[in-house]
Amino acid sequence: MTPNTNLDALVAAVVAAVGDAVVVCDATGLITLWNPAATRIFGFTEDEALGACLDIIIPEKQRKRHWDGYFHTMETGITRYGADVLRVPAIDKEGRTLSISFTVGMLFSADGKVSSIAAVMRDETRKFHADRELRKRLTELEALVKTGAGAAPHGADQTVAGPPEEGGCPFKG
Repeated sequence: MTPNTNLDALVAAVVAAVGDAVVVCDATGLITLWNPAATRIFGFTEDEALGACLDIIIPEKQRKRHWDGYFHTMETGITRYGADVLRVPAIDKEGRTLSISFTVGMLFSADGKVSSIAAVMRDETRKFHADRELRKRLTELEALVKTGAGAAPHGADQTVAGPPEEGGCPFKG
C-alpha cells in the first residue's frame, strides 16, 4: 500500500485489529464506534453498543462524576487524558466490575467544535487485583518488621547466601 492510498480502509483495519477497545462517543455521549476488542472486554456486540449511551459501561456510582467531566471536556475541548492515562472502574454486560485504563482523543468538526471523543481502553482487572494483593502482602510484612515478629532470633545467622564461588551460583543447592 502506498502512502495515503485508501487511508479509510487502513484506519478501519487498524481499529478492528488492535487488542485495546476503541470507543467513540458523540457530544451527547452516544456510542458511534465500537471495535471488536470493546466487544471482547465489555461483552456488548457492536449492534448493541452503537447508539447506546456510554452508561452501559459506567458503574452507577461513577456516572455523575463521569458526565460532569465529559460535558466539561466537550464544552472546552480540553482534556488532560490525551497523554495521561486514566484508571477507573467499569462494568461489563453481565454487571461485573472491571478495572480499565484509557486515554482519549478529541475529535473536532470543520467549524472547530468538539464533535466526539475517542477512547482507547485496556482491561487491567487482573493487574489491579494482583497489585492489590501485593500491596496487602507488603503491608502485612511491614507490620511484622515493625513489631519485630519477622526478625531472626538474636545471634542467629541472617546470611541468605555468601559470595558466589568462582563461576558458581550462590543459590545452587
